[in-house]
Amino acid sequence: MITLSPQEIEQRVAQAVSLFKEGYNCSQSVVAAYADLYGFTREQALRMSASFGGGIGRMRETCGAACGMFLLAGLQTGATDGADREGKAANYALVQQLAGRFREENGALRCADLLGLSRQEPVVSTPEARTPQYYAKRPCAKMVESAARIWGEYLSRQQA
Repeated sequence: MITLSPQEIEQRVAQAVSLFKEGYNCSQSVVAAYADLYGFTREQALRMSASFGGGIGRMRETCGAACGMFLLAGLQTGATDGADREGKAANYALVQQLAGRFREENGALRCADLLGLSRQEPVVSTPEARTPQYYAKRPCAKMVESAARIWGEYLSRQQA
């Protein structure tokens, strides 16, 4: 069982935001901030979460920060036996709970909705340059902070 103090949670939240500001995508930032708790190196965490940034491959679908939480949920509660229906159901219930909390805090779960993008904007694979203007117009650091805190608070509730 993983035990984190409120201070440790805040340190991991700050680490996630810092990683995002270093240029890592939203999913990588959330996963890398907690991956050591599950025996993953930073490089492994960054690789396994790399495809989920920008709303999954920059398609602006499910927010990458939320996807990072869901990856962590799989590490925490994911079933490892294909026939384990109860384990799968418990993991899906956790993902739904986390998604509900994220949506409640941020107003949406979909990247395009969080960014205020229209459905007509083309999907491109090239990430934007991380400039001061990028950070000023994108709420992504806030999404990373929210997802990292929701996950840390989930872990702290497991100890109660």
